[in-house]
Amino acid sequence: ILLDVLNEIEFKENEFKIIFDYCQKQKITFLCTPWDISSVNALEEYGIDGYKVASADLTNHDLIETIARTGKPMILSTGMSNEREIIETVDLLKRLGAPYILLNCNSTYPAPFKDLNLRAMRTIKETFDIDVGYSDHSLRKEASIAAVALGAKVIEKHFTLDRSLPGPDHKASLEPKEFQDLIKSIRNIELAL
Repeated sequence: ILLDVLNEIEFKENEFKIIFDYCQKQKITFLCTPWDISSVNALEEYGIDGYKVASADLTNHDLIETIARTGKPMILSTGMSNEREIIETVDLLKRLGAPYILLNCNSTYPAPFKDLNLRAMRTIKETFDIDVGYSDHSLRKEASIAAVALGAKVIEKHFTLDRSLPGPDHKASLEPKEFQDLIKSIRNIELAL
């Protein structure tokens, strides 16, 4: 489970604690996306399992270094970044000895299928000699399934209880039954591979 913590002002501690405690009880790995260093510090007090770095922060080396120094695994989206920016961030992570994985990502919400460029995962994998994943902002589940068939080790797909809710993420999210179907499809593709 992955939550966005936009900044300390929007950090709603009571709601966060309910979700965090539930995940701990259910033995669900809990990750979070901090958008500033004070959020990383707050998350560390909870004993969070790992971090997601949003595409917008791939070049925020102060934030990435702070997260890396926790020693916890990081999932970093590469949307909006060029090759030089990715190389600089990977060099930083290697110098710090941080555990990480890069996600191929198109930062459009929702992302049209014609713009997804799933084969970029292969380029990332070969360039950096690492496992790769895919951050899927398309309207359906096909891109995530195809990404697994192409070697993605991590899939990020947004989840919502109702796609008609206001906000940019809901349109590119899956509702509960769709999300369940996605997971079953991914498990079947893993078996087939």
